[in-house]
Amino acid sequence: MRPVAARLPSWAWVTGLTAGATVAVVALAVQAHHGPHPTAAVSRPGASAAARPHASASPQAPAVPALPDASGEGRRIVYSLAGKRLWLVDATGKPVRTFAVWPGTVDPRPGRYSITLRTQSLKGSDGVEIEHVMYFTKVSGVNVAFSNALDGSSPPPANGQKRGGIRLHKEDGAALWAFGDQGTRVTVVN
Repeated sequence: MRPVAARLPSWAWVTGLTAGATVAVVALAVQAHHGPHPTAAVSRPGASAAARPHASASPQAPAVPALPDASGEGRRIVYSLAGKRLWLVDATGKPVRTFAVWPGTVDPRPGRYSITLRTQSLKGSDGVEIEHVMYFTKVSGVNVAFSNALDGSSPPPANGQKRGGIRLHKEDGAALWAFGDQGTRVTVVN
């Protein structure tokens, strides 16, 4: 009796090999799409990164900035004025996400605050349609809040006007909105 492989015509072999290769490529593509995507934001504001407190630097991926010391404990949002960066920190004190931001022209003072009001969308004081607006303090009559532009753009120059909006990239604004409810703690550090 001849083996089964010897009884198949050559076109069946080619078809089988092609189908097998296609299945392998699709499986790898699905795995790559749903697998981990470690990235770090260093050169452009808002490039999201999964924060790893002990991330090792490699030539391809710069190290993710560490959570600032003395930034509080527990679940919170940490905003670094000098670093122009936010960290979303879970209840265990572990950063779960960090990203760069565009600060307004009016900075909040270092200290501890909480989200006092959330607004889904509105027109910002600069005339730009914004969403995911989360207010946490007021400085010299200017509301200070996190938000992102609906169209994902960066804020225009303030031209000497007082602006308290701390703008994020669209995907970072959505992540912050999902993370922070009214009452969520915000720590501002230098």
